[in-house]
Amino acid sequence: MRLPRRVPWAHISELEQVCAWIFADGDDLEAKKSAVNRLSAWKATTALPHALESTLAMLVVQLQDRASQPSFSALNLRLAYASAIIRMVNGLVDPLQVGAFARSIASIAAQLGLPPWLVELRHAATHEDLPSLELLREAARESLSWLFHNYFQPALNPSAPPPRSAALRPVAPLLKSYKQLMKTVTRDASLRKRQQGDIDVVMREIERWIAEAMVSADLANNVITWGFDEHSENYRSDTKKRAALEPLCDALFNIGALVPLAKKKRHAPMDPFLPTTSSRAIWGPLLNQLRLHHPAFPSVFISRAVYSLLGNSLQPGSAPEKEAEDSPRGVTYDEYLARWVVWAIQTWEETSEGENQLRKELLLTLSPSLLPGKFASPEKIDILATLLQTVTSGYEELESVASLAFGSTRDVPEETWDSRVLAQMNHRLEILSSFDIAMEDEDEINTVSPGVKHTSLPVAQFTGWTLLDAKSGWNPCPIGVYYQRRGVVEDVPM
Repeated sequence: MRLPRRVPWAHISELEQVCAWIFADGDDLEAKKSAVNRLSAWKATTALPHALESTLAMLVVQLQDRASQPSFSALNLRLAYASAIIRMVNGLVDPLQVGAFARSIASIAAQLGLPPWLVELRHAATHEDLPSLELLREAARESLSWLFHNYFQPALNPSAPPPRSAALRPVAPLLKSYKQLMKTVTRDASLRKRQQGDIDVVMREIERWIAEAMVSADLANNVITWGFDEHSENYRSDTKKRAALEPLCDALFNIGALVPLAKKKRHAPMDPFLPTTSSRAIWGPLLNQLRLHHPAFPSVFISRAVYSLLGNSLQPGSAPEKEAEDSPRGVTYDEYLARWVVWAIQTWEETSEGENQLRKELLLTLSPSLLPGKFASPEKIDILATLLQTVTSGYEELESVASLAFGSTRDVPEETWDSRVLAQMNHRLEILSSFDIAMEDEDEINTVSPGVKHTSLPVAQFTGWTLLDAKSGWNPCPIGVYYQRRGVVEDVPM
């Protein structure tokens, strides 16, 4: 949940008034001066969002340009324009420079929807010759237009759809390239030194993809950090990372990645319940690097794997799923993915927040899925039970809890009734009937509610137990359920 954020204005109408002063009439200098005064007053009392800070800088330079003061030379104007543009671009890009490896400013700006030529102009003004005054004036107008569409409009109308941004590139091609390189070096160890550079490049690209996904998560939720604590640190450190890691895990769980495409390659011994040695050699380095750079990755990896295992098959009303002969995904897929869950827990258990935290999370997630009434195929139930039993084996506390779930997966043998059972039940009934049980006095009963009149109930006559069958017209049903007999609806005796 996002925490309340502090804003400079007392009411949204004040921001709307500032927006009207700036953009209603481009030639109204008095309105722009009013906007500068209001923004300067806000800045004197609290920190301004980066968007308003950049807007104030652009307006001040434009007013100086319009005044045409002789003492303010063209070079000073160019420096002032360039400084405002550089600070705007850097202030937008730097907070989004996340991840283990740095990204280019152009790639982050493209995700934000900044015009590419503004980024190039920022680079030229910083490292090359200072751009001309005409080009800088146009860049200032373009910057204010971008701020209007990407900050003022969303702030004044939160229900409006956010501005379109660059689509996130797919991560599947990167995973495919990594797999091909790792298969080459695992088959021929002599090629590792030659291919290691390419493998490192692909790993860095995957890390950059995660950083891009974190920015896309902000944009998808219409969240952009404008230079002050607009959102809680928990959101930035947890929610954004999980939003980026979840699609990566889903891509890893696709057929052809962690789970081989060919079914014959999914077969592995039940003990140990782990992926094949070749699969671990290919994907282990990447998964361990992701765990090293992203502490939340183990939890996200296991939760998404369990979600993929459960799917919709355990929802009420869904039919048990069967593996088609020509389908690469089914029972063998579920079993192999469960093996990766076991590998992840055994490999990363020391990185969990608490003792056996990953095992406990898996136990809490899977246990309800093994309860009676879940519409899963017997094959999937066996896979889930094997996964849970393997993970909890050797941990007495977890084994005791898991045993409750395992009991619901076992078939209970049907109990048969014969004459010996009835004879024992009748013997017990005779013993109970021989007891002289006296009812309490009516006066003692009425001590609590003296005004209540009690009626005497007839004493039931016990005739003994009788074994009913189909000929007697009796149908089995749960206790308390109405049933039909000889055209009359009766209540089951309690």
